[in-house]
Amino acid sequence: MNRKSNKSAMWGRAIVTMCALIVSASIAFAGPHKMSRDLEGKQASGQVDVIVQFTQAPTAFHHKKITSRGGTIKRDLGRFKGGAYRMSASKLADLANDPDVVFISPDRPLHGGSAGTTWVLDYHNETINAPAAWAQGLNGSGIGVAVIDSGISNVNDLTASNVVYSQDFTGSGNAADQFGHGTHVAGIVAGNGSSSTGANNTYTFQGVAQGASIVNLRVLDQNGDGSDSQVIAAIQEAIQLQSTYNIRVINLSLGRPVWESYQQDPLCQAVEQAWQAGIVVVVAAGNYGRDNNAGTNGYGTITAPGNDPYVITVGAMNTEGTSDRTDDLPATYSSKGPSVYDEVVKPDLVAPGNLIVSVNDPSGTLSQQNPGNEIPYSLFQTNGSSATSPAYFILSGTSMATPMVSGAAALMLQQNPALTPDQVKATLMLTAFKGLVQSSTVTDPTTGQTFSEQADIFTVGAGYLDIQAALANTTLAPPTVGSALSPFAAVGVNGDVVMLPNGSSVLGSNGILWGTGILWGTGILWGTEAVQSEGILWGTGPLPVDGTTGEGILWGTGILWGTSSLSNEGILWGTGPITAEGILWGTGPLPVDGTTGSDALASEVTMLWSAGSVQVDASSVLWGTK
Repeated sequence: MNRKSNKSAMWGRAIVTMCALIVSASIAFAGPHKMSRDLEGKQASGQVDVIVQFTQAPTAFHHKKITSRGGTIKRDLGRFKGGAYRMSASKLADLANDPDVVFISPDRPLHGGSAGTTWVLDYHNETINAPAAWAQGLNGSGIGVAVIDSGISNVNDLTASNVVYSQDFTGSGNAADQFGHGTHVAGIVAGNGSSSTGANNTYTFQGVAQGASIVNLRVLDQNGDGSDSQVIAAIQEAIQLQSTYNIRVINLSLGRPVWESYQQDPLCQAVEQAWQAGIVVVVAAGNYGRDNNAGTNGYGTITAPGNDPYVITVGAMNTEGTSDRTDDLPATYSSKGPSVYDEVVKPDLVAPGNLIVSVNDPSGTLSQQNPGNEIPYSLFQTNGSSATSPAYFILSGTSMATPMVSGAAALMLQQNPALTPDQVKATLMLTAFKGLVQSSTVTDPTTGQTFSEQADIFTVGAGYLDIQAALANTTLAPPTVGSALSPFAAVGVNGDVVMLPNGSSVLGSNGILWGTGILWGTGILWGTEAVQSEGILWGTGPLPVDGTTGEGILWGTGILWGTSSLSNEGILWGTGPITAEGILWGTGPLPVDGTTGSDALASEVTMLWSAGSVQVDASSVLWGTK
């Protein structure tokens, strides 16, 4: 496989707001480098827009490092310990050698857009049990949700009582939505449903947390285009406004390709700052689940910053047009994990994202280009006409699933303001609905393409958002930052998937993530039969894809891990026994707490990953009990 050509193809592709990257068969990022790999080849001549991360918040002294090399300052990102600049590509290598420079990356573009073509009631509020919260008097009142998107329009369902603050980061000076995406997203969070309320209305399109205060931070223009620096600046502003508007949640229904480890990626570092400041950050997984360019059947297509282990990354489900969630299926376009470079287990959970009805801006680019997405009055009114309502619009994507989780977080924080971001994340994952259809085949009515889907951990994460269950939960993760870090994935000695400890995270322990329940399989999550003995993901040997073996697999000969598996700069596995802090595994079983031998394996109810011991026994369950 030509890794370099795959990367080039990925960079040239239009990036939609909810979407993810085309997977490339890439190796781990080399630690000593201080410049992103997608800047390579741009160092000969010409100007380039970059984000420079420093060892501290930049001062005039730091800015001069760029201006003295003929560059200009585009935006000071002080809280982020960096700035956005325009400078000669030929000066980048010299700048990277400066000891005050931590990392240089392009000021990467973002683009937004969604489309749907079928008129259908999605029943997403019923599917995720939002009415149970409303019955308790919860509506998100008093909780601020920052929607970082294409802006929000002044429409009936989103008035001044919903949108309490607006700011533009595109340079236009106008925070109103000219694209239509941000308005749709905001409506899912907190739309008041006024345009579908009344005696003749049979269904009201209201937000998950109608009482939440929306902080509108516009980063995408009328074509859905934006950049990393604009998003980072908006995140910094959300942190700055945190106490003023009680901002407890940031919604990021956007993403772009992963080009380096989340530890260097400026967008990921920005969302981590918000998380550490006490703000729940909810991010779209991406829409590349159908992409098989890398021969992975859509696996490994999570976008940034959804690849960051701190944030809540959301995939999309199809409600099938019913309020019964037991017939719901993963949306075939929803991006799947693990993440490129770091192999973070993503998404964290899923929510409805297919053919979602929400607030429309009829003057926005999306509405103008897709007039057929406006829904007819007959869909929500008694004896309604076939004429289309300008108030509501159908869009599909993980962008639509993300604000449902943001709304759920607002309801949880209204009920218990003391919850930390990690406790919100762990609770949503613990209580997510596990009774999903394990495998399905879906045919696209437009293209005629057939897709095989399975509800595995890299497709649906911990399961399907269940607001009622989350609000009823009393089992809380530790309140500390990092206690709910998404784990890392790797392949065990028997060819099955194992999860690696990620700091002090409790995700995966007995009673926290999946508990004693079973998400898939007949008694185990992944064990001796591995994920899919039918050959979708991997089994006891190389993964067959369409009846073949070898190059077209996720873990196997030279794709994400290769014949020796991924070294990832930190020795994921070698030839000797493993300690919890040393080599993760080799030819033998995993020892725990520095011991060796099979008698040292943890018990079946031991945490899979936590601050303590680790269990990786392929013949027993990965978490919970058998």
